[in-house]
Amino acid sequence: MNTEINKENVLPETIEPRDFIRAIIDADIKSGRYESRVHTRFPPEPNGYLHIGHAKSICLNFGIAQEYNGLCNLRFDDTNPSKEDIEYVNSIKEDVKWLGFDWGDREFYASDYFDQLYEYAVQLIKKGKAYVCDLSPEEIREYRGTLTTPGRESPYRNRSVEENLNLFERMKKGEFPEGSKTLRARIDMSSGNINMRDPVIYRILYAEHHRTGNKWCIYPMYDFAHCFSDSIERITHSICTLEFEDHRPLYDWFLNELNVYHPQQIEFARLNLSHTVLSKRKLIQLVSEGFVKGWDDPRMPTISGLRRRGYTPEAIRNFCNRIGVAKRDSTVEIGLLEHCIREDLNKRAPRAMAVLNPLKVVIENYKEGLTEELEAINNPEDMSMGTRKVPFSRSIYIEKEDFMENPPKQFYRLAPGREVRLRYAYFIKCIDVIKDETGEIKELRCIYDPSTRGGDAPDGRKVKATLHWVSAEHSIEAEVRLYNSLFTKEDPDDVEEGKTFLDYINPESLIILNSCRVEPSLSIVKPGDIYQFERQGYFCADPDSIEGKPVFNRTVTLKDTWAKIKKKL
Repeated sequence: MNTEINKENVLPETIEPRDFIRAIIDADIKSGRYESRVHTRFPPEPNGYLHIGHAKSICLNFGIAQEYNGLCNLRFDDTNPSKEDIEYVNSIKEDVKWLGFDWGDREFYASDYFDQLYEYAVQLIKKGKAYVCDLSPEEIREYRGTLTTPGRESPYRNRSVEENLNLFERMKKGEFPEGSKTLRARIDMSSGNINMRDPVIYRILYAEHHRTGNKWCIYPMYDFAHCFSDSIERITHSICTLEFEDHRPLYDWFLNELNVYHPQQIEFARLNLSHTVLSKRKLIQLVSEGFVKGWDDPRMPTISGLRRRGYTPEAIRNFCNRIGVAKRDSTVEIGLLEHCIREDLNKRAPRAMAVLNPLKVVIENYKEGLTEELEAINNPEDMSMGTRKVPFSRSIYIEKEDFMENPPKQFYRLAPGREVRLRYAYFIKCIDVIKDETGEIKELRCIYDPSTRGGDAPDGRKVKATLHWVSAEHSIEAEVRLYNSLFTKEDPDDVEEGKTFLDYINPESLIILNSCRVEPSLSIVKPGDIYQFERQGYFCADPDSIEGKPVFNRTVTLKDTWAKIKKKL
């Protein structure tokens, strides 16, 4: 996907369903506003890895640019060097490209504009609209007031223009300690909108910037840098999440005061996902305190974590399109995300057989030393994917859970005296159960019917179960990591008294199985290769895999609760 094209804008003929953002853009194009251009941007702060919530914003901003033959910039909001890192910059670029979007030559940074932003601040001072304040951060919060009480003016608010210019220049030169002074906009301390009560627009921060080094020791605040960066880049529609709705009057105030090019800020509801936290602060805590194994841990809602787990960009884009764009916050059931990946992988993932908890079966009437190559379908949803050969021998493995010595009425799988079908192979019947000294079942003895190879019995008898299996002689050992929701609670942010979100971490979010057996075709896999293990779920080869000992992450189970809910509705 590429947003390089910038042809004459034409309203898309079929975009279903229409949403309020596209309705605004339609009206702007019709009226000729912004010369009927559409130019958006995705402005992440490089202080962490992107997550599924960012994916929604990426798909929206880049998607709108594509639909309207417009442009979309990638701009890094790198105004806080104490928390930012080039690692995050690189990960963000990788994630956006992996999702299928291209920003062309429009990779920008707020730091590109530091000189211009400083000049804008000077202009505000000269207009009497900004002043240097000596209040500490704690005092600024105290003077700001509350939602029900107005703020109080700083004792430094009425400094002269000349004094403010002098102090701001000295702040730039590094003459004052960190935190000792700020530059604040001079607006209205009695405003009903707290964001308009003389917000800080520059602070002193002695930290090396990953792009500008030690050139600067004062850095602009987000609200100040964001609106002017939009203006400099001539963005038309500045699309952001709902928490910035109360910041829009400040966005407009800055641009109006200096009478510069003025984009339109539009807010939409951010993505909230059940059994998940999307707060960057909490995600950083999960990583830094070792609750997960890094930003790309498959339990994390980060794009890199979802990628390692086996999610595809197509499934994530489909998910973002399905949840749509709204003005009101809501929580999306994680089952919908899982449904989207099942839909995608069902069509593209080759099938394979893997036994996660092996139980040995010896077929007594099968010739010792004989190996057959049986034909197996790679994907019944796409027969063009062909077939593969699966070795069959006298000793095989089946799942432990597929056998019961004393089965209940509704159990149709293997049991003493019962016959079942082996996938692509034969009917087998259990004739004996071998146990160890503790009484645990260690082996089954069965017989097979040679006339049932690859199909039904010639005499018409039926079986009620088909089991997957692997050859004991030819299969290889694999490690399988079963991932589940990281949190047991639907809303981990809704904590009970005396608890934190960490108290709801699922102790079974990761279960590692070390003695699994998989068919030999999986002996050499590349990280990211995805398979449907028949009757088990979808699994992705992990980067930890080595030749002869693959490691697989469970992407998602086969059970689709969302599809069942949708069917009932």
